[in-house]
Amino acid sequence: MERKKFLKSLGAGAAFAITFPCLHGCSSDSEDIDMKPVPTGVDFTVDLESTEGAQLANNGDFILKNDVVVVKNLEGNFIAASQICSHQQTDQVRFLEDDGGIFHCFTHGSEFAQDGTPLNTITNNPLKIFSTELNGNLLRVFE
Repeated sequence: MERKKFLKSLGAGAAFAITFPCLHGCSSDSEDIDMKPVPTGVDFTVDLESTEGAQLANNGDFILKNDVVVVKNLEGNFIAASQICSHQQTDQVRFLEDDGGIFHCFTHGSEFAQDGTPLNTITNNPLKIFSTELNGNLLRVFE
């Protein structure tokens, strides 16, 4: 092979080898995030005497069910919020006992009050909150 052709082919190959790994990573500012839709049509019950419901025995306890975070807050009231964050639709919202009890998304740090109001500047979108109703030992979570 002629030297000129060899250098030309090496240059194109080297350029491709250097830029190929960056094409996906450099072309977007967003991470590779598994986005999920906010739950709709929510209507389920939790038997507080069942194994699942026993996980809500103490103030501050929570369970995850049907993409919903069901919580017994620090005052002993049951509340429920979307497990799917309103910032970038990841399913990483959990309940923390910080500041009297907040919802926190572990993907980017979004924080929400128990009524769904955003508490920091990561998002202006509220977290979806569901209704709860206690009837004996059955806790109903619904829209």
